[in-house]
Amino acid sequence: METQQDPCKLPRNGRRVILFPLPFQGHINPMLQLGSILYSEGFSITIIHTTLNSPNSCNYPHFEFCSFSDDGFSETYQPSKVADDIPALLLSLNAKCIVPFRDCLANKLMSNAQESKDSFACLITDAAWFIALSVANDFKLPTIVLLTDSIAASLSYAAFPILREKGYLPIQDFQLEAPVIEFPPLRVKDIPLLKTQDSNNADKFLSIRDNQIMASSGIIWNSFEDLEQVELTTVHQQYYLSIPVFPIGPFHKYFPAYSSSLLSQDQSSISWLDRQAPRSVIYVSFGSIAAINEIEFLEIAWGLANSRVPFLWVVRPGLGRGAEWLEPLPKGFLEMVDGRGYIVKWAPQQQVLAHPAVGCFWTHSGWNSTMESICEGIPMICQPYFADQMVNSRYVSHVWRVGLHLEGKLEREGIERAIRRVMVEADGQGMRERAMYLKEKVDICLQRGGSSYQSLGRLTDHILSL
Repeated sequence: METQQDPCKLPRNGRRVILFPLPFQGHINPMLQLGSILYSEGFSITIIHTTLNSPNSCNYPHFEFCSFSDDGFSETYQPSKVADDIPALLLSLNAKCIVPFRDCLANKLMSNAQESKDSFACLITDAAWFIALSVANDFKLPTIVLLTDSIAASLSYAAFPILREKGYLPIQDFQLEAPVIEFPPLRVKDIPLLKTQDSNNADKFLSIRDNQIMASSGIIWNSFEDLEQVELTTVHQQYYLSIPVFPIGPFHKYFPAYSSSLLSQDQSSISWLDRQAPRSVIYVSFGSIAAINEIEFLEIAWGLANSRVPFLWVVRPGLGRGAEWLEPLPKGFLEMVDGRGYIVKWAPQQQVLAHPAVGCFWTHSGWNSTMESICEGIPMICQPYFADQMVNSRYVSHVWRVGLHLEGKLEREGIERAIRRVMVEADGQGMRERAMYLKEKVDICLQRGGSSYQSLGRLTDHILSL
């Protein structure tokens, strides 16, 4: 359901929504996409954000942007170490930002009242900003939560108390392959643990996060009913019983892509793809946070080279631990794969996945990447690293069956087999057919009368009623 309407000419409804994104790539993108969707429904949009990883306001001239200082958090922030202790990082970020966020919100509400602008309908916050609900409550501003995970992963986090009670947590090595009876198809090793130095931090963060969700006025997911119908039923019946939920995804398919990337996108990747045969290229990208050691980096490189399949590989600075960029590659590697392999620091991923030359996506299984691949009917090779990526990978390989999960030690022979299985062998044909079926479901859900179209209508009515 893409539209080319000029946003500045869309009718307004006199109501303004404040959006509060978490300052990381995988969280900023869906929040800004959501802002564009709500703007198309007549709402005026204000983005409140930290100075850390500020979004580019020039790409959204019809939005109002208000920033606040993170009280020194950015001075100690190290992007390459984000995944090392996510709970500690998020607890620290929330603690540093509660006062400046409160001041920013107060100033915005006051100036808006003085200038007699659109009245504020609600605050939509990323679920990881657990300070947002209490601050908004002080101003009697209703809060809706955006969950940037899949519905399945969100349920897995909500179920941590049950998983602990049933003896799955803390995880023991001998349990790893055991099924989680209460949450098929997950195994114990697929439980989305947050790596941390202190398990109390993880429990504290997830508890506060879930309390905010339970006390909110609604939940928005970047997913759609046909993809996660069973999980959505579980939401209604077992977890967020009295909270309205709105699966209105996939967000990025409502409008032509606006760039909210924190990294500069190398458009030469598209011109390289233009020279490749249809469905011949494997696209490789492990997202904006994951870091790998030198041995893994080399195994990936040789696995790609030995597969004899053309590849587009995103190697962002910091992907290889201790390396600036491509230093770990063996001498002569780039010359050996010249013409068949192309390496960039960052790519315009949505354009890449929509390109006819791409036949497979080797991914870290972040939810945005997973959804973007599903939307284009591209099968996946999943190499999850942490958190919800484990759940997403399991669903890709064993529920939707549109890809396979690389498990165990990362070795070039296994990589080569996986690539050829998806790109060349019969298994891959079945994955492609199922992926194209899901792509058709995406197109239907966004059309008039489709599930996401209807869910967006309910969300619009809900916000107007607050």
